Amino acid sequence: MSQKARKLFEALDLNHDGVLTRLEVISALRDKGPTLAASGDLPFWGLGDADASSALFDAADKDGDEVLTFEEFAREVDRRFGWA
Repeated sequence: MSQKARKLFEALDLNHDGVLTRLEVISALRDKGPTLAASGDLPFWGLGDADASSALFDAADKDGDEVLTFEEFAREVDRRFGWA
């Protein structure tokens, strides 16, 4: 699991409870995404609309429990963004 995935996870975990909900992913990527991309913590092409953010969530939520642990999230973003 990459350090970039950890940094992005922490930025998206708005309530700091150690898991991500769909709403957190959508809201945080919308609100913080451009800043994260500008600082190199998210590829610019990784920015998307609510549908793209929701699709990222669905791809990472392998167990279907509607929350993402760091491990689930990191597996998907490391693969998707080429960080692994």
